This record gives sequence, C-alpha cells and structure tokens, in this order.
Amino acid sequence: MPESSPIDHLHAEPDAHRAAPVEPPPPSMAEASPTLAQVVAARLRDMIAQNDLPPGTRIRERTIAEQLAVSRTPLREALRILATERLVELLPNRGAMVCAPEPKHVKDLLSVLKALEALAGEQAADNASDAEIAEVRALHYEMLACFERKDRLAYFKFNQAIHHAIVRAAHNEPLAELHSQTNARLYRIRYISNLKNGNWHTAIEEHERILDAFTRRDAKALSQILHDHLGSTWTKVNEIGF
Repeated sequence: MPESSPIDHLHAEPDAHRAAPVEPPPPSMAEASPTLAQVVAARLRDMIAQNDLPPGTRIRERTIAEQLAVSRTPLREALRILATERLVELLPNRGAMVCAPEPKHVKDLLSVLKALEALAGEQAADNASDAEIAEVRALHYEMLACFERKDRLAYFKFNQAIHHAIVRAAHNEPLAELHSQTNARLYRIRYISNLKNGNWHTAIEEHERILDAFTRRDAKALSQILHDHLGSTWTKVNEIGF
C-alpha cells in the first residue's frame, strides 16, 4: 500500500440537500431484479447511513419523492420495508421518522451480530461450494477497486456483500434470516464505523485474512477472524459519535 492512501481523501461529507434519482444496484451485487419499492428503500438506507436523513428526522414524503424522482406510492412501500428493519418508525397520521436507537441497544445488537457471523464463518468453511468461495474472492477484489477509487459508499456495499455471501455459504436458513434482520438494523452503524479512516488499512488486512481462511476452509480461523472483525465496531462508532 502506498504511503499516500486513497482513504486520506475520503473526508468530504455528503450534500444533505441533494439526492440522486434512484438507480438499481450493480449487477454483481443484485441477486434478483428488485422492485421499485426495494430500489427506493435501498436509496433511503444510503441517505440514512450518510446522514442525509439523520436520526430523529421527519421524512417529508413529497420532498423525498421529488428528490428521488418517484411517486409517493413506491416511497410509502419503501418506508414500510425500512420500518420492518427498524430504520424508520411509522407514526400514525404523522408519516415516518428516522429511528434514533439507544446506545445500549446498538451495543447489544452488535454483540448478537458478532456471534452470528462467527457461527456463519465456522459453518461456511465446511459447507461452501467452490463457486461460493470464488464469489467472495470476486467481491473482495471489487471492494479493493472501490477503495482505490475513493468510493466510500460502494466500498461499504461490497464489504457488506462479502459478509452476506459468507453467511449464505453456511447454508443455514435460520442463521441467514437472523443475520439479515440484525444486520439491517445496524446498516447506518456499520457505515459509520467505516468512517474512522485510521482503521481502514486494518479493515483491508482483516478482509485479506477472511478470504485466506475461507479459501483454506479453516473453520476455526474464519470464525475467529469474523468475530474479531466486528469486535471493534462499537469502539469506532462511539469515537465518531452517532
């Protein structure tokens, strides 16, 4: 890694007053063709993660619909999706508001997610097909490309895609369901943890170790690395602030 890292230039804050029209996810990250409501929900998740819609913000449907160039029907469907993930709260006769979770609740969720990913790593090492390991390797290199392009949001999404792919490779449906639900509630928190630039080189190194252990099908090592990989998230989030 050169002395002047791409991450040194990733401090720019997003424009809180501008949102791009919704676009589908990259083909390499899309498992199936999403509905318009799902695409809108994905865009809103990003706006929440990037603090375009900070915790406690009332979501003004007309304004957001105009920003995303969609009608209010798919927007409302998207808000219902996010409500099931507890990223927004639907208020009777008052629309929706971005959730502001208590710090202890976030810490407890991270503890659960850490245990789930450790278990997924152990089982994925034993159960993954060669094709599933190759998929994780491909996602890893796409993530590194985003790192070099200084594309922080895309880096985060490929990072998340790697973790989801490992969980799927465990071939444990109840585990996958619990992981999906828990991780969705932590979407903003996990994005925030990536903003602590001083740890990005460490995160890259940890992902290299994840890929190596997965490729070698070392269940014990992969489980421990995933457990430790998530272990510092709470500390980083606390240092940056909610």
